[in-house]
Amino acid sequence: MRLILPLAFSFSALCASVPALAGEIEAASRIDAVTIYPDGASVERVVEADAPAGDSRVIFRGLPPGIDLATLRVRGEGEGRVQLGAVDLKKAPAAGESAFDKQMKALREERAAAQVRIDALATKLSMTRLYGGTAPDKIGEKGLKPEDWSPAWDAVGAGMAKTGEELRAANLAGEAIDEKIKALEAARPAPAPGGAMEDVAVDFSAPAAGKIRLALTYRVARAGWIPAYEAHLTTGGKDGGPGLELARRALASQATGEDWNDVKLTLATFPTTGAASAPDVEPKVIEFYQPPAPLAAKSMSVPEGATMRARQAPALPVPAETIQAHLEAGPYQATFTAPGRVSLPSGGAAKNIALSTQAPPVELTWRISPALDPRAFLSVHYENAEAAPLLPGAVALYRDGELIGRGRLRLVAPHAGGDIGFGADERVLVKREPVRRKENEPGWFGRTKVETREFRTTVRNLHDFPVHAVVTDQTPYSENSEIVVELLPQTTPPDERDPEGKRGLLRWRFDLAPKASKDIDLAYQMKWPEDRRVIVPTP
Repeated sequence: MRLILPLAFSFSALCASVPALAGEIEAASRIDAVTIYPDGASVERVVEADAPAGDSRVIFRGLPPGIDLATLRVRGEGEGRVQLGAVDLKKAPAAGESAFDKQMKALREERAAAQVRIDALATKLSMTRLYGGTAPDKIGEKGLKPEDWSPAWDAVGAGMAKTGEELRAANLAGEAIDEKIKALEAARPAPAPGGAMEDVAVDFSAPAAGKIRLALTYRVARAGWIPAYEAHLTTGGKDGGPGLELARRALASQATGEDWNDVKLTLATFPTTGAASAPDVEPKVIEFYQPPAPLAAKSMSVPEGATMRARQAPALPVPAETIQAHLEAGPYQATFTAPGRVSLPSGGAAKNIALSTQAPPVELTWRISPALDPRAFLSVHYENAEAAPLLPGAVALYRDGELIGRGRLRLVAPHAGGDIGFGADERVLVKREPVRRKENEPGWFGRTKVETREFRTTVRNLHDFPVHAVVTDQTPYSENSEIVVELLPQTTPPDERDPEGKRGLLRWRFDLAPKASKDIDLAYQMKWPEDRRVIVPTP
C-alpha cells in the first residue's frame, strides 16, 4: 500500500452517518487475534477488500450471539483517506438449509416412498386373498370349469407367496429407514449458544478507489482461562542447596459458537468484569436492640447458580525445549502472548499453553503443628521473580523428580514472597504427648476453679543434614476478665506469641542437627469462678 492511514473509533463515537451508500462490499472476514481474560475474551475480526470511491458498507457476517454492544470498536487503514461512519449490529438472516436438514429431508422422502410400496403390496395381497376365497362357480359369468380349478389355485398360491415375500422385504426396508432417522435425530447438532448469529455493518467513505483493511473488535462471554502450575523441588540435602522450578501454564477454553483458527492469542492476567471503584463507606449508628415483629414464613428460592515429567525420559543428546509465551508487563497489568498462531475451537475443550518458567531462590522449612498432626511438612518459601502476578490455581507437586500430589497456589504479587507445601517428611519424626493434667476443686482456693495442662513435643531429625523447624502450638485464650489463662514457667520460651495476630498461638523456630532431637514443653493454667461453667477446647 502506498499510504496507510490508521483510524480507530469506539462504538459510541461512531454516530456520524454517511450519505447514500454506493453498495455493500462482500468480503469474508477472518478472526486474526484474540485476547482471553479469566472471565471472557476480546476478538478481533479483519476484512480486506477493494473499496470503490464514495460511500460503501462492509458487513462482518456470522458473529456469535451475545456480543457486548458497548465494546464494539472499529479501526481501519487504506491506501488513501478513509472515513469511518456508523456501525450497526443486527441479527443475521436465517441460514440456508443445513446439511442435517438436507439429510433428514432425504430420509423422510425415502421413508414415504417405502410406505407407498408397502401399502401397494398389502393391497395386492388382500386382493389375492379375496380372489382365492371366491367359490369357483362364482368366478366369471359362468364360473370356472373343473379342469381349470387346479391351475387357478396354483396361480393364487404363487401370487400370494410372491406378494407376501415382497411385502416382508418392503417392511424390513421401512424399518431400516426408521432406524436411520432415529439415529440422525439423536445426533442433531445443538443450536448456537445464546441464539441466532449476528452481523455487524460498518459504513465508510473513500474519495478514491483502493484497498482497505478494517478490524472489528468485540467482547464475548463463554470464554476464559485458568492457571495451572508445576512445582519441581530439588531438596539437595548434604550434596548441595535446594532448588525450585516453577512452571506456569494456562488452560484456555471457549464455547462462543465460533472457532478461533490460526489466531494470535494473548492471555491477560486481569478480569474485565467486577468492581472498578472502591466501595462507598456508609456511616453506622449504634442503637438499642428492638425485637423484630413476627413475620409470616416465606418460601426462599436459591438461584442456580499436565504435563509432563512424571517419569524421567531417556537422556537425549540435546534436551527438548518448551516454547513459552512472551510476557509484556506494564505498571498496572500484564499479558502473555502465545508463540506463533494458535487454534482454539468452540466447544469447551481446554488447550494447555506454556506461559513461563522461573527458578527463584528458595528457603526450606519443616513446619509442624503437633496438636493437629504429628508430622513435619516440608514448606518452600520463594519470591515471584516475574513482573506478572501468580494467580490462584492448582499446582502439581514434584519432589526430587517424583510426583507427590497436588496443592493450590495462592495469589502472589510480582516480586512478592509465597509459600508452597511439599508434603510430609517421614524422616523428621514428631511426637506430642500429655505430661500432666490437674484439676483443683474450688475448696482449695476459695471460689476459684483451677485446671493445669502440660504437653511435651519431641522433634527428631533422621536426615544426614540439618533442618530448620518451625513448631506452632496453641493454648486457649479468654476474652472474659473472669477467665484467666497464663503460661507456666516450665514452658519452653517461644520465639513468637500470637503470630499473624492469631491469639493463643505460640511458635518456636530452631535448627536441628542430623540425628538430633529437641523437646518443647508447653504448660498453662486456667482459672474461672467455680459457679460458672466453661467450655475448654481440647487440642
